Amino acid sequence: MTESIGDLLPGMRRMGLNRRTTLAQLDLTYGAGYSESTGDVHAFPVTGMPARNAYQLIHDSLKFDGDPALNCATFLTTWMEPEAEKLIVENLGKNRVDIDEYEATERVHRRCLAHLHDLWHGKPKQEATGTVVVGSSEGIMLGGLAMKWRWRKRMQAQGKDTSRPNIVFGANAQVALEKTARYFDMEARLVPVSDGSRYVLDVEKAIEMIDENTVGMFVILGSTYTGHFEDVAGMSAALDRLHRDRGWDVPIHVDGACGAMIAPFAFPDLAWDFRVPRVASISTSGHKFGLTYPGIGWVVWRSPECQPSELTFELSYLGGVEKTFTLNFSHPACFLIAQYYQFIRFGRSGFTRMVNACLYHARLLSVALEATGAFECVSDIHRPRGQFGFTEATRLASSKLFAESAMSQKSGADPSINEAYNYGQPEVAFRFSDWFIQMHPTASQEVVSTLLRVRGWIIPNYPLPPDRGSIRILRVVIRETSSEDTVNRLVRDIMWATQTMLESEVKSLGEALLRPLPPAVSTSDLARDVAATHTETFDSTRRSSHWQVLLDKIGEIRAASPTTVLDKEAQKTVYQRSC
Repeated sequence: MTESIGDLLPGMRRMGLNRRTTLAQLDLTYGAGYSESTGDVHAFPVTGMPARNAYQLIHDSLKFDGDPALNCATFLTTWMEPEAEKLIVENLGKNRVDIDEYEATERVHRRCLAHLHDLWHGKPKQEATGTVVVGSSEGIMLGGLAMKWRWRKRMQAQGKDTSRPNIVFGANAQVALEKTARYFDMEARLVPVSDGSRYVLDVEKAIEMIDENTVGMFVILGSTYTGHFEDVAGMSAALDRLHRDRGWDVPIHVDGACGAMIAPFAFPDLAWDFRVPRVASISTSGHKFGLTYPGIGWVVWRSPECQPSELTFELSYLGGVEKTFTLNFSHPACFLIAQYYQFIRFGRSGFTRMVNACLYHARLLSVALEATGAFECVSDIHRPRGQFGFTEATRLASSKLFAESAMSQKSGADPSINEAYNYGQPEVAFRFSDWFIQMHPTASQEVVSTLLRVRGWIIPNYPLPPDRGSIRILRVVIRETSSEDTVNRLVRDIMWATQTMLESEVKSLGEALLRPLPPAVSTSDLARDVAATHTETFDSTRRSSHWQVLLDKIGEIRAASPTTVLDKEAQKTVYQRSC
C-alpha cells in the first residue's frame, strides 16, 4: 500500500499536503523520491514524473559514461564553439528533407555540396551531385548501390547475367563496407593485408580478385586500424591496365570518412579525389574532421551520370515536388547548418591549421613513445616520406625529422610542412616493442589499456585485420581538441600504466596500485623531452636504464621496480596465477 505524506509526517497539512498526497506525487528537488530501480525499466512507464526529476535521473545515470575529451578511441567531434551550438539548438525542430517549408536550409545544403565539390576537385562550374546523409556509412552504401545499378544496366545491355555481383575492398575495411555488400546482395571480396601492404589494400592482390561481375571498388582514405591512406591513384592506374587488357570497366568509391577532410588541407599534392579518372564518388563524415557533432555525413558523385536516376524518388506530400535519394528519409537540419557554420567559420586556412596541429601532435606522441624503447608504432604518420615500418634506422630518422620540422618557422596554415612526412591521418597505432616483449614476455597491452581507464583515458587494444590478427595494437586518435598538454599527460600516463603493469609481475596488481602517489612533477614539455632523449641506437642494457631515467623524469621511479625477466615457476606472482 502506498504511504501518504500525512501518514508519515503528521501536521503537514499546514504546508498544503493532505492525506491523499503520496510520495510519488511530491516534486522533490533532487529526485530522491524516484529511482529507476523502483520498477521494471524494460516496461513502458505507467505514470510520469516532474521534468526536473526526469532530467536529474538521466543526468546522474549518464555520469557513468567516459569523458569524451579523454576518449582516444573515437574519431568523432566532441566539442564545438558556443555559436555553433546555439545554431544547433535554434534549428533542432527542422526536418532537412522538407525543402518546401525550409527553403533557406536547402540553400545551405546546396552550398555545402558545392564547397565539397570544389574541395575535391570536381569539374568547375558543374552543379554538385550529392546529398547530406546521417554519416559516412550511409554515404558508402549509396556510393556502392550506385555502382551496382550502373554495372547491372551495363551488363543487361550486353545480355549478360546479373545475378552474381561482387565488390572488392581491403580486409582492413570498417563494418559499413561489409554491410553495403551484404545488405545489397553483393559478394564481398576482401583483399588480405600484410606487413608489406602496411595493413591496407594491396593493389596487386586486389586486381587478382576482379572479374566482369565486379561492380566497383572501395578504396579507403584513412584506415581505421592504422591511419594509412590507401593508394587511390595507384589502384586507378591498375584498373586502367585491366580495362585495356580485359575490357572490365571498374569504378572506385573513395571511403574518405576521415581522410577526405584531411588530405585537401594537409596533402594538396596527393591525387586521390576527382582528379583520379576512375573515382566515381566520395563519402566523408562531417562529424569527424568536418568538426561537427555526430549525425552528419556527405556523399558526392563526379557527375549526374554516376548517380543513377532510378535511385531518385519524387514526392509531393510535404508540399511542392521534392527529390530524394537517401536511405534515411527524415533528417535533422541542425547538424547540416552547423556544418555550414564550420565551413565559413574556418575556411581553407582554418581547416589547414587544425589538421596541421593534429598531425603535429600525432607525430610528437609517436616519436615520444618510440623514444621510450618500450613501444613501436605501427602507424607511419611520423616517418619520412617513403619510409615504413619500425626499425632502429626508421626510428632515428623519424626523431631527426621531427626535431627539424618542430623548429620550422612556417605558418600553421602552410601545408608544405607535411611534404617530408608520409601521407595519413592523425592517428597513432602502437604496440610493445620486440625488445620489451623479450624482456617482459608476460606483459599485457590489455592490462595497460585497462589501467589507463584509471586515469580517465579510453584507449582501445585490438587486433589488426585478418591475416595479421595475431598483432594487437593500442590506438590514439588525435582530434582538434587535443593539445600538446594532452600529449604530455598521455605520455606520462602510458608510462605509468606500463610500469604499474610490470610491478604487478612481482606482486599483486592491487599492491602495485596501492602505493604512495609520486611527487607532483610538471608535465610541461614532457613529450618533447622524452622524444629528445633517445637519439642514438641503444643496446638492451642501455634501454633498461633509459626506461628508469624516464620514470624518474615523470616522478614514477621505484627502487624495487623490476627490470629482469621472471623465468622460474616458483617466482610466479599472484597476478600471473590469477590469469
